[in-house]
Amino acid sequence: MTDRPANGNRLARLLAAVALAVAALFLAVSPASATQEEYDQAYAIGVDAYKYGLPLVTMDKTYRNQSSINVPNGRGFGPVNRFNPVREFAKPDDKSVVAPNYDTLYNIAWINVARQPMIVHVPKIKNRYFVIPLMDPYTEDFRNLGSVNKTRPGDYAIVGPKDYRTKLPKGVTRIKSKYNRVWSIQRIYAEPGNKKDVAAVNKMQDATTITPLDKYGKKNWKPKPPKKKDRTVNDIAMPTGLDYFNVLGREMKKFPPPAADAAELAKFAPYGIGPGLKPSEAGLSADALAGLTAAVADGPAKVNADLTTLYVKGFNAHNGWLAMETGTYGTDYDFRAVVTQVGLGALLPNEAIYPLTQTDRKLSPLVGSKSYTMHIPKGELPPARAFWSLTLYDSNGFFVQNSIKRYTINNKTKLHYNEDGSLDFYIQSTKPSDPNQVKNWIPSPTDGSRFRLMWRIYDAAPSDIPGIIDGTGWQGPTVTAVP
Repeated sequence: MTDRPANGNRLARLLAAVALAVAALFLAVSPASATQEEYDQAYAIGVDAYKYGLPLVTMDKTYRNQSSINVPNGRGFGPVNRFNPVREFAKPDDKSVVAPNYDTLYNIAWINVARQPMIVHVPKIKNRYFVIPLMDPYTEDFRNLGSVNKTRPGDYAIVGPKDYRTKLPKGVTRIKSKYNRVWSIQRIYAEPGNKKDVAAVNKMQDATTITPLDKYGKKNWKPKPPKKKDRTVNDIAMPTGLDYFNVLGREMKKFPPPAADAAELAKFAPYGIGPGLKPSEAGLSADALAGLTAAVADGPAKVNADLTTLYVKGFNAHNGWLAMETGTYGTDYDFRAVVTQVGLGALLPNEAIYPLTQTDRKLSPLVGSKSYTMHIPKGELPPARAFWSLTLYDSNGFFVQNSIKRYTINNKTKLHYNEDGSLDFYIQSTKPSDPNQVKNWIPSPTDGSRFRLMWRIYDAAPSDIPGIIDGTGWQGPTVTAVP
């Protein structure tokens, strides 16, 4: 009998110990579940915010990179509020612009209208394609001056949101901008290898100017040269981790998002993502911050995945090509991010359409270790009223070094046509042995790596544009791997 109380106490202590162990187990499990949930939610929001902000962050990076010198360098870099010409066609080592073309020479301007309107002078350019696009920080192409819109030579004042009612000199056309920063990449058609034609285009570039309103009308006014010339380009990297969202917050404060974005911004705000916000100041847990950080790291791959989804979705309708309606995006933030990543600065469809492919007709990636052909029946070249081109890029959107320095084939290329008027293109890393095939050869990477092909259709007829976009009209030719 005397042992019973002791055994009872032992049992009580044992049960208490088990209870504590079970409680500890639950305490260990529950926070872990909450931690994972916080991480997952933050990660999902972070991916959406990454895509939403990619245009703003990329534009900021490009702006700071291209305007980091105070004298034009002949490659499109130079001071704000002036056109900085690209005197020659881009080369494979030029990484300043994604998917550069090899049909036009660029003339790049970052225009700041915070203090006063800036007046763009459009010179007389006859019988030649050109465009002076005006793009906002969200990559919306809101106005195009040029041959497609039959813009008259003259002066056009870009007026910022606070100066809409500013009185302008007689004869100056007003263009309203929602933001104080405007990006313009003037394009003027030029013939590669034709020194005389390139020199003529260089003169047109020089004749395209920007003048502050308070200097307009002053005879022979020109920007003052800097006292100390800075020719060192700052290589600006894309921000990583939480700093990506810090930069995004800064840019959104500087360039307020459109009203239509309110619902999307409401999702981001609790995570410290929004105009003037920082995730580090939002009181988030370490796990939520880790989720946001991982989202930025995975962002480029997520955008590439969206590109693949779009590509596969329209694969059959477009015969293996992706035809996108670029230049305006509304609230389609995923698509806007895709265009930012593969072709920053893309124009509206009435200026240019950019059918793109990264695979052959069997959905196998295009690689330099294989050879491909494309057959184009007579009369089925792209319906471009200005001109068309087909360019090969590496997987990052830059030219591929090759022995004949050919990066593009266009309607000016001296191609070999078959007897029936059709064309065959040969896409491979090695030079064909047949001289006629060499004329139609598009060199691919010699290291066997992946690449992509992009058409450019400049000034398609309005009646042709819907069919190119939805796949009911002109389609790119089948890309076939050679057995």
